[in-house]
Amino acid sequence: MTALRSAAAGPLSGDIAVPGDKSISHRALMLGSLAVGETTITGLLEGEDVLRTAAAMRALGAEVLQRADGTWRVQGAGVGSLVEPAQVLDMGNAGTGARLLMGVVAAHPITALFTGDASLVRRPMGRVMTPLRQMGARFMARTGDRMPLALAGAATPMPITYRLPVASAQVKSAILLAGLNTPGRTTVVEPEPTRDHTELMLRHFGAGVTVEDGAEGRVVALTGQPELTGRPVVVPGDPSSAAFPIVAALLVEGSDVLVRNVGLNPLRTGLLTTLAEMGADITVEGGRVEAGEPVGDLRVRGTGPLRGVTVPAARAPSMIDEYPVLACLAAAARGDTVMEGLGELRVKESDRLSAVAEGLAACGAAVTVEGDTLTVRGAGRAPRGGGRIVTRLDHRIAMAFLVLGLATDEPVAIDDDEAIATSFPGFVRLLNGLGGRITAPEPATAGHR
Repeated sequence: MTALRSAAAGPLSGDIAVPGDKSISHRALMLGSLAVGETTITGLLEGEDVLRTAAAMRALGAEVLQRADGTWRVQGAGVGSLVEPAQVLDMGNAGTGARLLMGVVAAHPITALFTGDASLVRRPMGRVMTPLRQMGARFMARTGDRMPLALAGAATPMPITYRLPVASAQVKSAILLAGLNTPGRTTVVEPEPTRDHTELMLRHFGAGVTVEDGAEGRVVALTGQPELTGRPVVVPGDPSSAAFPIVAALLVEGSDVLVRNVGLNPLRTGLLTTLAEMGADITVEGGRVEAGEPVGDLRVRGTGPLRGVTVPAARAPSMIDEYPVLACLAAAARGDTVMEGLGELRVKESDRLSAVAEGLAACGAAVTVEGDTLTVRGAGRAPRGGGRIVTRLDHRIAMAFLVLGLATDEPVAIDDDEAIATSFPGFVRLLNGLGGRITAPEPATAGHR
């Protein structure tokens, strides 16, 4: 555990790439393990969360190796081939990895034990467990459907049609992954479109997936027991990670930063839409498609304070992980920024809604929370700073406030940087390479008696 502090910086500049997309990295490892033959993955995020998924797939019988050139090789034996793990599957802080992997295991006649770190064991798993139980899986979990838990997969899994109570790509994906080893047609109806990495990658590996808009929402259906074939996967840069250098450049006037190879899936670009509405100077260069995913390079220029906007609740699924850093940017905008429909933030790695509000208040920003709406009252310049942020083992809280500190009058400190490695190894080095000033605080000196 290391405390860090960030201090006001001059204009940021440089040409960078952010780590690979975490959501796509998890899925590439899982589907590669369920495919016949070899899958080669380029650009895999080598953060702690994804490494936990790689270890879990090895424990379930797949061959997962990192080559000397940095690519990853996954050798699978086909859908239905997983073996019972001899050890507990410790998913660390990886909520996405844990929930998706429960879906994979639920349709295999094996038993697996799941656990996680101090943050993950507090997060509820019931929203995934409910549909998987309908498919035939059995669970024994702690009070509140929390880890550690035991999952006994179904010997004869049953296809279901499941209407999501709330928009959740994790729940949708868990059901579809369970549907792979389930005969018949597994269907998910989502009230609002959520990120579709699972659908795109299932098609990439050869599964039959249909997506249609119906009266109750988007209908995603999978035909079970396909033969998946190992394929090359190029993982684009994670847009949720790219959000931090993007916002840093917008906060520090005069900045000019190029962020290369960013995933631009339209179900993940809510932040870019919001920033455009706020008046941000961001352009897309070199647009292209890789493994079904749109990708581009983003040129970001800091031209001064942006304007406050209202971010509608319907946009939340496309930017749910970016609200902490957006809120920090909003504190330096002109006028109010109102972010609606943020209930999902309460069940992330921490209660991010309260963590953001408390952190901004500690830095001198005017902020209110009413129900699931967060309002940040920007004054046209960064708040004074000076706060010491309790990160609550949450990587996005830690990074968001380190970004804010690059523009405040007084340094902003975080109590613990350990969680940052789960999604963005090299974060401090990258921002400092652009001109940031993030350092470990000097040790206090004892006074003379």
